Amino acid sequence: MTRLIAIVASTIVIAMLGVLWFVTSGTRSDDQFAACRESQIAGGAGAIGGPFTLVNGDGETVTDADVITKPSILYFGYTFCPDVCPLDNVRNAEAVDLLAAQGIEVTPVFISIDPERDTPEVMKDYGEIIHDRMIALTGSEEQVKAASQAYKTYYRKQESEDEFYLVDHSTFSYLVLPDHGFVEFFKRDTTPQQMAESVACFVDAS
Repeated sequence: MTRLIAIVASTIVIAMLGVLWFVTSGTRSDDQFAACRESQIAGGAGAIGGPFTLVNGDGETVTDADVITKPSILYFGYTFCPDVCPLDNVRNAEAVDLLAAQGIEVTPVFISIDPERDTPEVMKDYGEIIHDRMIALTGSEEQVKAASQAYKTYYRKQESEDEFYLVDHSTFSYLVLPDHGFVEFFKRDTTPQQMAESVACFVDAS
């Protein structure tokens, strides 16, 4: 996916979410994560995320309760993605390692939006390459669509006459805590260090 398509997809999702960027002092005082937030979503964080049912690399059906047992960084993409997805997943993995050095265990989660090609076996191999703790998930078209809609992500398969098609998609990474659900998202320009610092803040405040 080209950089232009990634920017357009992200812009569409921002518009859908009604994201309002503001400084920390503008956060509501009754929010226990007020000191950590860099963004606010119209309708509150509860408007994003929710239950999902997908398939892991071993072909087992799993739910969000099975997957989100520790602080987790979720990313929606696909294994055939030529540039954006590998870079974002590696960035997330680097943040996970930085947090591990601080004694904070975080799970990187990769959810495919291309179930036609991303079989459980493909996802398992891909996840093991990125990080040894990565949980890579796929599922039926209906399962993937439901998970994507829960997190308000965007994706669209490009027209192609062969199997080498691309998929336009949004590129946010989502921080999800077991007892709180979705709490924050990160854009592509967030560095591993910035992500680790933000995640640590949320974990400490939880």
